[in-house]
Amino acid sequence: MILTRRALVGGAAIGAGALLTGCDKVIQHPTARRILFMGEEMNRGLQRALTDRAALAPEFSPAQMSPIFRSNGTRDPGTPGYTAMVANNFADYRLKIGGLVDRPLSLTLPQIRQMPQRAQITRHDCVEGWSAIGKWQGPKLGALLTAAGLRPQARYIVFTCADLYRGTPYYESIDLVDAFHPQTILAWALNDRVLDVAHGAPVRLRVERQLGYKHAKYVMAIDAVASLDGIGKGKGGYWEDNVDYDWYAGI
Repeated sequence: MILTRRALVGGAAIGAGALLTGCDKVIQHPTARRILFMGEEMNRGLQRALTDRAALAPEFSPAQMSPIFRSNGTRDPGTPGYTAMVANNFADYRLKIGGLVDRPLSLTLPQIRQMPQRAQITRHDCVEGWSAIGKWQGPKLGALLTAAGLRPQARYIVFTCADLYRGTPYYESIDLVDAFHPQTILAWALNDRVLDVAHGAPVRLRVERQLGYKHAKYVMAIDAVASLDGIGKGKGGYWEDNVDYDWYAGI
């Protein structure tokens, strides 16, 4: 039997007197949250040792899609630059792909939409305790990184976003295993409609094997790096640096 991180966390929570009531929920009790997010290296090591990271996340039928797909995190960056892009229907948007690459890219939204696309109906599991099933569409992240030409030193992919937290652009990161997973895409559409502002327009990361806080919204730049040491406070993401969330949030 292949164990998932949810099963491991569920067992730990039971031992602490808290019960995970379903695969689509993450408990919010403070004690359980500490269990869930403690020992990042241990959790990451267990996940990689006991699960097949190449396995696909479950996909669903159109009939199983949630009637409402609520937004999470920032609902609108509200900065002058982002507001101007919204007003111009993102005509001036450019997705920068750089760092440890041989061919830095600057892609317009039409160019992103013209690339080979993947559409998938998956479940978003939020650490706040809710889930929703929706259809996402966009190019595979791995295809963009291949086009940019990753250098051998690259180990992690860092996303810089348009929304600000404490005056700093939001940031998140994943490793190359998740970056090249076939379900990891840069989505520009949700439920067959162009992404709206609340859901991360113009593009957001979908990394379906991880919890929702890893799915960076409002992506402006993607950089390949050799280490996370110089990213924020060194843990690889805003919530990881400031709220002690796990860097690896595999499910």
